[in-house]
Amino acid sequence: MPYYYNYGDFLANNIYCILVIPVFLLSLWAQLQVSGNFRRYSAVNNRRHLTGAQAAEAVLHAHGVYDVPVRRCQGSLTDHYDPRDNTIYLSETVYAAPTVAAVGVAAHEAGHAVQYAENYAPVRVRGAIIPATQLGSRFSFILLLIGMLLYSQTLFLVGILLFSLTTVFQLVTLPVEFNASARAIETIEGKNLLDGDELGGAKRVLRAAAMTYVAALLMSALQLLRFVLIFMGRNGGNDRRGGRR
Repeated sequence: MPYYYNYGDFLANNIYCILVIPVFLLSLWAQLQVSGNFRRYSAVNNRRHLTGAQAAEAVLHAHGVYDVPVRRCQGSLTDHYDPRDNTIYLSETVYAAPTVAAVGVAAHEAGHAVQYAENYAPVRVRGAIIPATQLGSRFSFILLLIGMLLYSQTLFLVGILLFSLTTVFQLVTLPVEFNASARAIETIEGKNLLDGDELGGAKRVLRAAAMTYVAALLMSALQLLRFVLIFMGRNGGNDRRGGRR
């Protein structure tokens, strides 16, 4: 294997290994914060005995949205809004639970429904790039692997471009998630769905969830940087070898 190929790969992989440690720790911390805060505030009933389903409906109605059903789904922390059938799905620990955590999570998912109802630009952009992102996630690593094994810079570059779609998707997801939480907290506070001390608990749950998206973006960007450095290192090696002929 040519020396310059080895050096480019060596440099990229070492930079990746150094940077991946803090990103991994951030991701681990975010996951622990999500599970810990959700578990903590799932044990705290709110004083109004408002369930997750009722909180979601309250947020929807506060924004003039009345055509989004709220339904129960299986699992834990599986809560989501599905734009395909315009429905909010809340897990067993949220749907009928009158807890602080349930109100925060349900209000967040209702915030996503409001985004679609109001044609919030970032959520529309995210929806539009989902097919391309799915294509990229499906084929990027195949092309990257083949390009590395065969030393084909063309295939490797196409793999990088496809993988970058995942990073773009993660980037667009950030304002969508932060905005949904902001809408949720604003409505909870404005409609007095939770008392002041309870509102703090809901904020902690949503902040922890938001950090998981930040960590996902950083991890994706770091992987993209690694592939770009490998590509540049190999291109540099080709240029230097060509100059020696």
